[in-house]
Amino acid sequence: MSLWQSLRDFFRGSRNQPEPVVWQPSWSDILREKVSFYRTLSDTERKRFEQRALLFLQTTSIEAGQFEVTDEDRLLVAASAIIPVWGFPDWHYLNVEKIFLLPAAFNEQFECGQADSCITGMVGTGPMSGKVAFSRPALIAGFDNSRDKHNVGIHEFVHLIDMTDGACDGFPERLKSFDHSRPWLELVSHKIKGIEAGRSNIRDYGATNEAEFLAVVSEYFFERPAMMRQKHPELFQILSDFYRQDVLHIERDIRVRKNAPCPCGSGKKYKRCCLPKSVLS
Repeated sequence: MSLWQSLRDFFRGSRNQPEPVVWQPSWSDILREKVSFYRTLSDTERKRFEQRALLFLQTTSIEAGQFEVTDEDRLLVAASAIIPVWGFPDWHYLNVEKIFLLPAAFNEQFECGQADSCITGMVGTGPMSGKVAFSRPALIAGFDNSRDKHNVGIHEFVHLIDMTDGACDGFPERLKSFDHSRPWLELVSHKIKGIEAGRSNIRDYGATNEAEFLAVVSEYFFERPAMMRQKHPELFQILSDFYRQDVLHIERDIRVRKNAPCPCGSGKKYKRCCLPKSVLS
């Protein structure tokens, strides 16, 4: 089946519902190796994370057209979904049913390898309602490097959180109940101006609009929380309140001593394993 045929079926919703999923012991090893957030949890919390991942996989179809979807692919998608809503135990993504993985970055027509194929994740309305598309390499890269403030999986699921009130506008429904909702809008405007002026270490894409700002700073929040607290304390506090999470423990995972065992579980010293891959930013 061609990629276009797969996408056509995907958007028409002609695929069957996800088959029953049973947790495999090896999946815990994959999460431990690939997902920094999971590694920092207690044993009890890891079990809860696995239960939520399993529920997500039981209710969400993950498909691809040109390759076989692996267990790692499924688990990274599930982790992307769970991390931003970890502070909400009863959260369910009612606005997503299917995930489609593409072999590379793509354009708005979902074509890979074209001059304008620069999209790594997409969620939207119309034919994309209830569906998300990811570049598989970008999804994997988001977890391979937990220091670059960039994780396309988290980015797109934050958009879905944003859209729960019917609009992807960078102003999620929960923020409307906050006393500081107006300061939030003022802070966003101020921070976007700082990005545009080159005075910020927030990724440039965050200045696109308010919705992209929320998604970009959420990536930053979940990957480099200590850095955000230092450089953007007000933003860090609002996101901590919004996500109901104390994420500073993540920093302890990424600050591994050079001679300590690598957290990926390879058995090698960190300096001879994942340290060379780490981008200090």
